[in-house]
Formats: sequence, C-alpha cells, structure tokens
Amino acid sequence: MSDLDELAHVVLQRRRELARPIVVGISGYGGSGKSTLARTLVSALPDAVRLRGDDFLDPARVHRRSPDWDGVERERLVEDVLRPFRDGVPGEFRRYDWNLGRLSDPEPVPRADVLVVDLVGLFHPVTLPLLDLTVWCDLDLWTATQRGILRDRAEGNDHDRVWSEVWEPNERDFEERFAPRDVADVLFPRD
Repeated sequence: MSDLDELAHVVLQRRRELARPIVVGISGYGGSGKSTLARTLVSALPDAVRLRGDDFLDPARVHRRSPDWDGVERERLVEDVLRPFRDGVPGEFRRYDWNLGRLSDPEPVPRADVLVVDLVGLFHPVTLPLLDLTVWCDLDLWTATQRGILRDRAEGNDHDRVWSEVWEPNERDFEERFAPRDVADVLFPRD
C-alpha cells in the first residue's frame, strides 16, 4: 500500500469515527508539496473537495516578516468556511483573487464528506481546533525552499528575494513558536 493509499485510509477512518463532515489540514513549508498532495488526496477520496490555502492569504501581509505567518487570514478561514462546513450549515466565503487583486464575489461553502485545506502556517491555535486530521508534508526547509523558488521561476515569477528574506525566516519563526510538525497527526511521506 502506498503512502497516499494509507493516508486516504486514515482520512476515511476518521470520517467514519466522527460521523460528520471532516476537515483535513495539510501544512508544511512553502514548496513542500502541500497543494500537490491536497489535489492527489482529493482525487483518491469519494466526496472530497479542496480549498486552496492561497485564497486565504493577505497579499500585502504575506510578503512581510512575521513570527506567526500573519499574512494567513486564519480568522476568515475559520469563520467563513471551517465552522459552517463542520457544522453542516450553509455559509458563504470569498476567495482572494490574485489576478484581480481583491476578494472575489461570495460563493457557497462546499458540501462534502471531506474538506481538504492546504496552507502554510495552518497548524496554529486559531485553526487547530477545527482540523479533524492534520498532515505535515515532511520535507526539510532548505529543500522545500529550493523547490518553491524553482517552481516560481518556472511560472515566470521572481520571488527569490522574498523567499530568502521573508518566507524562509517566517517558516523558521513559526516552527520555533508553534512546532507544526510535532502537532501533526500524520507525517507525509511516512519515511
């Protein structure tokens, strides 16, 4: 059984145990493979949807140094999506539209058995109580940063300076303060 198959099994088992819609939080350093894992996991699960963490970033604050990834809009994520989803009640939320430079029009909170959210700085006291299963993309910071830089360059974005002066230091500070790897239920990949 592959690591992905094992993770899908763990997710389905947690869903059965809780007998309600569940939220799976995937976090890790920038460039660690969170989005790829989230997309792959959703495709391996019945009745699962993904919420892209980048939709909950403040474009100005995420480019500034902070000890707790201040640019992650956790309160908006919790109040607009995670609470309504877990409670099974209708709700609306707005994604940040990076092309338009503003929040998009409201859309309904998705309905499914499993909501997968992938985001840096996700394993924080504000969000952890609403995550039913936490998965850490277990890649060291240096390798993740290099992958992120290469990915951005391939997409035509020169973020090298932001990676070295903001995002990598933010990751170190967040790790020291909140120990996200240690609070994860699952490390992925297992080895």
